[in-house]
Amino acid sequence: MGAAIRSEAFINGQWIDAATRFDVQNPANGDTVAAVPDLGAAETDAAIAAAHTAGPGWSGLLAQERARILEAWYGLIIGEADRLAALMTAEGGKPLAEAKGEIVYAASFIKWFAEEGRRAYGRTIPTTVATRRYVTIRQPVGVVAAITPWNFPAAMITRKAGPALAAGCTMVLKPPQQTPLTALALAELGVEAGLPAGVLNIVTTSKSRPVGDALCADPRVRKLSFTGSTAVGKMLAEKCAGTVKRISLELGGNAPLIVFADADLDLAVKGAIASKFRNAGQTCVCANRILVQADIYDEFAKRLTDATAALKVGPGDEAGVQIGPLIDDAAIAKVSELVADARANGAKALTGGAKLDLGARFYAPTVLANVTRDMRLFREEIFGPVAPLVKFNDDDEAVSLANDTEYGLAGYFFTRDVNRAWKITERLDYGMVGVNDGILSNEVSPFGGVKESGLGREGGVEGLEEFLETKFINFGGM
Repeated sequence: MGAAIRSEAFINGQWIDAATRFDVQNPANGDTVAAVPDLGAAETDAAIAAAHTAGPGWSGLLAQERARILEAWYGLIIGEADRLAALMTAEGGKPLAEAKGEIVYAASFIKWFAEEGRRAYGRTIPTTVATRRYVTIRQPVGVVAAITPWNFPAAMITRKAGPALAAGCTMVLKPPQQTPLTALALAELGVEAGLPAGVLNIVTTSKSRPVGDALCADPRVRKLSFTGSTAVGKMLAEKCAGTVKRISLELGGNAPLIVFADADLDLAVKGAIASKFRNAGQTCVCANRILVQADIYDEFAKRLTDATAALKVGPGDEAGVQIGPLIDDAAIAKVSELVADARANGAKALTGGAKLDLGARFYAPTVLANVTRDMRLFREEIFGPVAPLVKFNDDDEAVSLANDTEYGLAGYFFTRDVNRAWKITERLDYGMVGVNDGILSNEVSPFGGVKESGLGREGGVEGLEEFLETKFINFGGM
């Protein structure tokens, strides 16, 4: 992988070691990639103090001065894309080409928000009294706590750090236990780009609860941004209520992908493969339920099965691999349980449906036919390479099936009918909808969900808003 792996935590501009460390394992083979410090509440307090102290100096810079540092950070990330991708593959299992794609995607948030931070505009308001003048200004929220997941170990950091730092906030980041090395490598490049001490702090830990509790309870932390499960998000929201923090929560999903009878089937199969099997199905926006109109069900099932069976599975660093391992033993156990439940209740595996002999964490890309509402995988987020097919008859039934979930993150559908496209989009109870496309996330558009899929948006102009407060100023005596 070239340069040595950075394996210390990062607090107040210093690389921090600890007496206790935990191993970061390669999910493809179980080998230890590195060991990192196992920090706790005391080190979290030190990181918060550093961010709090650094805040006035960082927010006091001109927007273009912060932008120059962020733009330098972007350039360094792009320049190190191959090395960062190899590191991501080693600790997270993601196929190398996909990992490099994520690095470029992650860097795009730094560049976008470097530019967008220059446009944190206030406004003037027509007065209601002749002797008064009204204006608003935008100011940074303050210290931000960020908790990120393992499935996108670079992009979920930059999608938070980009807007937070551009707005003038400072940050304490807790990366996931499974993939902390990518976070530390990004921080190392941030230092090289010129981030001042205390502006970005990285607390590595295998003890998420005491670190999370410290971040939620400390009044110096004015915002929490979390990406992860709905269950954990709810707990964090409750804990943040004590200090009335602002919160952004990007939580679980149960995305439908609807294929109408008038769809371009080649395009629909391509979109379903892209959505369902990216990162071995370990994404919150991947197609969790594929709803297919009865008229084309058999033909679509055959085409999807053929395309799925052709996917190459293996360690992420092997040439041509498209599907890597699942992240850990718990992940493969859950996928196995969900498939077993579906088959016991009448589902049929058209391809796959079992673990592979490549290693303990490899599961065959799977297509399941005859899936119904009463199966667990219709309700639960699969987070694995399993595509369940559900048959429907008309538009109303499709919408009913699609919306039959407490989640509301992303939904997709394929049709050639522009009238249907508008109507179905409006009826789907999701924060994001992909029409005739299986991939919808980018740096210029808002990402987030409704219902129990979360609060707030990341990316786009909305992403910067999440880290700004509005201050109203009344000038009297004019």
